[in-house]
Amino acid sequence: MFSKVMSFALSGLDGVPVEAETDINNGLPSYELVGLPDAAVKESRERVRSALKNSGRKFPVQKITVNLAPADLKKEGSSFDLAIAVGILKATGQLADADLTGIVFLGELALDGALRPVAGILPLLISATARGFSTFVLPAGNAKEASYIEGARVYAAKTLTEVIDHLSGAAPLAAVPAAKYGSGKREEYGSDLAYVKGQAIARRALEVAVSGGHNILLVGPPGAGKTMLARCIPTIMPDMTFEEALEVTKIHSVAGVLGEEGIVTLRPFRTPHHTATTVSLCGGGTRSVRPGEISLAHNGVLCLDELPEYHRSALEALRQPLEDGCITVTRSGGAVTFPANFMLCASMNPCPCGNYGSAEKACTCTPAAIHKYRSKLSGPLLDRIDIQVQTDAVGYDELVSEREEESSETVRKRVERTRAVQRRRFENSAGVHTNADMGEREMRKFCILSPECEKILRMAFERLKLSARARSRIVKVARTIADMAQSQEILPAHILEAVSYRSIESFD
Repeated sequence: MFSKVMSFALSGLDGVPVEAETDINNGLPSYELVGLPDAAVKESRERVRSALKNSGRKFPVQKITVNLAPADLKKEGSSFDLAIAVGILKATGQLADADLTGIVFLGELALDGALRPVAGILPLLISATARGFSTFVLPAGNAKEASYIEGARVYAAKTLTEVIDHLSGAAPLAAVPAAKYGSGKREEYGSDLAYVKGQAIARRALEVAVSGGHNILLVGPPGAGKTMLARCIPTIMPDMTFEEALEVTKIHSVAGVLGEEGIVTLRPFRTPHHTATTVSLCGGGTRSVRPGEISLAHNGVLCLDELPEYHRSALEALRQPLEDGCITVTRSGGAVTFPANFMLCASMNPCPCGNYGSAEKACTCTPAAIHKYRSKLSGPLLDRIDIQVQTDAVGYDELVSEREEESSETVRKRVERTRAVQRRRFENSAGVHTNADMGEREMRKFCILSPECEKILRMAFERLKLSARARSRIVKVARTIADMAQSQEILPAHILEAVSYRSIESFD
C-alpha cells in the first residue's frame, strides 16, 4: 500500500515542494521516518499516531515507512504532520476515494487531533502558487494569513476529523474568502509630533530623513526628547503598499511573530535592547536560520537608542546591510538571504554623563572618557548615517507653552508629496525607490551640481575630512531637500543644509 501527499518546506523566505511518500507493508510493526528530518519532524510519529487514534481512525499495526522527498533537503518544524497523517489514511484505504492530486497539506497535529497553526504559511503559499499549486488545506489559525494570497483556494480546518470529512466528501469545508488589504491605524504607534515641544532643527531633520529614506543619528543630552522624536518617525512615513506589506509579512511569518490579523499593515518599528547580540540583530541561529531585527525592520524603522552601548561587533555587522538593503546569513546548514531595507534611527549622548556642550549643566567627564565613549562608533559606520544632528535640552517655557506644534499627519502629507516626486523619477530604475537608494548612475543623472555647489562641497570635504561615501550621502540629502522645495536643481542652500547635518564630523 502506497500513497503520495504534497507539502512544502521553508528554505529562508522561499518554499520548497516536499512529497510525503508512505509505504505500508506486512512485517514487524514499526514506523520509520526518513528524508533528513530534524528532531521536531521525527517527533511527528507520536503526534500522528495519537491524533489518528483520538480522531476515531485506525493506525496500522504494520511496517510503515514515510519518506519526505527530496531526501537531501533537511526538513525542519512540525508543518508536515498533516501531510503524513493524510498519507497514512490514504495508504490504508481510509481515504481510498479521495483525490489528493494538486492539494498541499500543511499543519501541526495535537495529540487529540486538533490542528495547530505553523510559522511561515505566507511564504510557503506564495512559493506554492508560483509553482502552479492552487489548493491548500491548513489549520484554521493560519486562515487570515493565507487569505491574502491571490489565486489560492484555501480550506481551513480545526481538526483532523474535519480534514478527513472534507476529503471524503462527507462534510466539505467552505473555502476561506479572499481578504482585502487596508493600511493599519497609526494611533497604534502611540506617538505624534504634535506632542514634541521645541526641537525645530531635529523635527526638520526627521522630515528630511523620512522624505528621502535617509538614516539619521540624534545626539543630545539626556531628556532632550531623542527617543520621543525617534518614535514619531513611523507616524510620518507613507502607508505601505500591498506589495510592501507582503514582503514584511513573509519575514514576520517565518520568524513566528505574526499577529492575529494575518498581515502586517503598519510599518515595523523595531527597538532592540543595547544588549542584543550580533546574531539577534542580523539573524541566524543554531537549529535553523531565522531573520534578525534588521530584517524584521524591513520597510520600516530600526531604532537603536544609546548607540554606543551596543556591542561593537553588532554595530559593525550593520555596515553591509545599510549599504545593500539585504543580508546573507551563512551557517553550516547553508546560506539564506533576507531583505533588510530599513531606515536606521539612532540616538546617543555627547559624552558618558550626557552634558558635554550643554549650557545648563557642566560636563563631569574627562577628555579621555569622552574620547573612549565616542570611539565606540567607527568612522565607516558613521559614514553610512546620512543625517547627524544635535538636539538641545528643551527649556521650561517651551515645555509648558500652549503653542500647537505641527502634527504627524501634517508632516506626512508633505513627505508623501516628496516621495511621489521620487517615484516618478525612479520608475525605470530597478531597486531604487528613494533618493537614499541611488547608485552612482542615478546620481550622475539626477544630482548635477553647479560650480557654486561644488565649491561648497569641496570646502566641507576638506574641513570636515569627509570620505567619498560621506560626500555622496551629502549630495543625496541635498537632492531630497531640493525635492521638498519642489526644485528641479540642487541649489547652494540645499547643499549647505545637507552639510549642516554632518555635525558629528566636527563633534570636538
